[in-house]
Parts: sequence; C-alpha cells; structure tokens
Amino acid sequence: MGNVDKCLQLLDGQPLVTRVLGRLTPQVAEVLINANRHADVYAALGHRVIADRIGEFAGPLAGLHVGLSEARHAFLVSVPCDTPFLPRDLVARLLAPLEDEEIDLTVARTGSRPHPVVCLTRRRLLPHLSAYMDSGGRKVDAWYSSLRALEVNFPDENAFRNINTPEDLKAASTQFDR
Repeated sequence: MGNVDKCLQLLDGQPLVTRVLGRLTPQVAEVLINANRHADVYAALGHRVIADRIGEFAGPLAGLHVGLSEARHAFLVSVPCDTPFLPRDLVARLLAPLEDEEIDLTVARTGSRPHPVVCLTRRRLLPHLSAYMDSGGRKVDAWYSSLRALEVNFPDENAFRNINTPEDLKAASTQFDR
C-alpha cells in the first residue's frame, strides 16, 4: 500500500486495526499494540503501544520480540493488523494444545498453508528469540522451526486473508463475512 500505515486504512469506515481489535480483545486479558509510527493514534484506541527495540525494520519478529518483553502473562498471541476477519475462537484454539508443556508455540494454518505471524507463544521463549535475532534471523517460520511448534488448522481461509493492496481493501468490504 505504499508508504501509508496499512493498519489505519479504512474498511467499511473502520481502520483495519479497529476491526482486528474487535476480534481479538474479547479473547485476551491484555492487548499490546506494536507500532513504530503514529503511536498517539494507536494509544487513542485504549491499549498500551510499544515500539520495536530491534532496529533496521526487523519485521514481524521485532514486534513479537518486544511483545514477549512487555507482556504481563505467560502467553502472547501475535496477529497482524491487516487480517480483519480473524476467528472469534482464535486464542482458545491456539491455546488448547499448549496444555502440553512440551509444546513451545502454536501457529494458525488453513489447509496446507501456515500463517506464521498468527501464533501463540510462551513468554519463556524470549531468550531463544533474542538469540535468533541477534544472529541476524528475521523469518518467523525459520525461528520456530527449531522449536516444538504445532500448527492448528482453521477451516476458513478468509479468516486469515491479508489486506495488502487498495484492491484487497475494496474487495474485502464486499466479499467476506464480518
């Protein structure tokens, strides 16, 4: 979408971030918003805003890193702001397998396609993630490939559809269940 803040783009009159918060907030005890610009706009949404601590635009892992650093609970769910149709049972379904202490994190999957940024991670993984990032690693799936990760299947592919272009945004306003 060019140099615009994708999370603030409007879908049916609401910023994408507001739609994501509407899906996620009822499922969690704490919301952290990872934003590296427009912090005042995000803060107005009523949640704590945290910026990346790792520079050079390290991507989604930098957000996961600061989230694990700042979260007050044993688990952290990560979702991108450009997926406004997340399942209303996302957290419960990702959390269930983590009753097994041997599992480090869970990742959403539709069909054969994983959605690595949509994951539920134990906070105890912060040192592992820090070491991975310190070594130059930046890919979410490459990071968790060395861990005991479990992919959790979700039947609705549209629930994880990313809004990446103005055309995606226009199609989403009429195409998907809200």
